[in-house]
Amino acid sequence: MTDIIVIGGGIAGLSAAARLSADASVTLIEAEKALGYHASGRSAALIEQNYGAPSVQALNRASVSYLHDGGYLSPRGLMIIADQHEEDAFKADVAEMGVDPITQAEAMAFVPILDPSKIAFAAYHEDAQDIDTDRLLQDFARVLRSNGGTILTGQRVQAIRHDPSGWQVDTGAQTLRAKTLVNAAGAWADELATMAGVQPLAITPHRRSMARIATPGGHDPARWPMFFGVGETWYAKPDAGALLISPADEDPVPPQDAWPDDMVLAEGLDRYQNMVAEPLTKPIATWAGLRSFAPDRTLVLGPDPAQPDFIWCAGQGGYGFQTCAAASQLVADLTLGRAPAMDAQTVAALRPDRLRA
Repeated sequence: MTDIIVIGGGIAGLSAAARLSADASVTLIEAEKALGYHASGRSAALIEQNYGAPSVQALNRASVSYLHDGGYLSPRGLMIIADQHEEDAFKADVAEMGVDPITQAEAMAFVPILDPSKIAFAAYHEDAQDIDTDRLLQDFARVLRSNGGTILTGQRVQAIRHDPSGWQVDTGAQTLRAKTLVNAAGAWADELATMAGVQPLAITPHRRSMARIATPGGHDPARWPMFFGVGETWYAKPDAGALLISPADEDPVPPQDAWPDDMVLAEGLDRYQNMVAEPLTKPIATWAGLRSFAPDRTLVLGPDPAQPDFIWCAGQGGYGFQTCAAASQLVADLTLGRAPAMDAQTVAALRPDRLRA
């Protein structure tokens, strides 16, 4: 018996469990053998405060101090580049993301492999920063354990039952009971809700493919910014001496251990190749992850309106790491009946109630 069971060991569930463990006994259940295996283990690991819907941006702003003060951030920067025929889309991106236009020469200085004949427009934002995702996961796990919480890995939930005393969760290996259940199951959030007898919220996983290539031309990319095509049709990001490239795909798929679509990945690599002078080399590795969105592309945080002891912590949509500090605090506040620190309008935009109209 425990006060709260959290299902899902990605950044969403782990951070929420750590926050809750300061005031309650918490058991976290993860189906895989390792924490952060699915979406959290395949993240672009960047915080850009102007990225996402208004409620997501509010979570970004509320999280950045925690991430900065904890030493989880390091400088990266973000740059958007566009060809001559992409001017309208470029202007839309500049307005939406709050980046500053720069010259072609400045863009080439940031990323010297760019093709000057293709770079008609560029914009840059210095404040985008890398997140040490591995240490963040480890630290939340350490907090949970130090507060007496339990982490169970390699235990997939087989059945969930509810009665007047609370929840009973069967993993096949054991049965656990708790007064409150937190659904942080990522791509499986709706499936878990259905298993628990709670109405799902149409949270849909979307595949995001990725390739890792050797740095073109023997350059050292350590100080390069993350750079995007307009409309986020592709992006590239330095990673441990190599370059990550993604077609920024968002194809809806069933919950799964995702793998890349070779054709989609090839199209994204081609869009990248069209903007750089150095030839594309064979990928060192390819993989895919799942970004799960509610219909309004905003996180779902808080008690289910029809089943208040069932707590949603889902729909992170790729924003999990950059929002985790504030999102986990909000989940803890709403679960434990405390007044949230965030403004009422943002809280209302995040609660599952909005999706039950």
